Amino acid sequence: MRISDLSKATGCHLETIRYYERIGLLPPPGRSAAGYRAYDQPDVERLQFVVRSRALGFALEDVRSLLALATSTDMSCEDVDVVARAHLDQIEAKQRELSALAGELRTMIETCRHGTRATCTVLRSLAG
Repeated sequence: MRISDLSKATGCHLETIRYYERIGLLPPPGRSAAGYRAYDQPDVERLQFVVRSRALGFALEDVRSLLALATSTDMSCEDVDVVARAHLDQIEAKQRELSALAGELRTMIETCRHGTRATCTVLRSLAG
């Protein structure tokens, strides 16, 4: 299949596919006689893995590690668990941070008395 077909099959943008090839997350594709990139089912499956991993927020290096771990199907998944747990810890820390930011913003908004901009509590809070 061509790159446009791979894009449709995975929901991944063409330029992103090319980028993943450049950084080695996807192997260099074969080429048709006309010079077009040629992909097959393993390429679709690998790209789906990458797309889903990125949708879950895994960093590119984590995706690279997970791909490497996925090729050793007979080994324990303990290493995979370590990567996934570390990522979950990062997500939960970010959730706490965002919750605190939402609370702070909520307080600024709730204290606003809709006066003039000179007395706006939101603008004053942002100014320090």
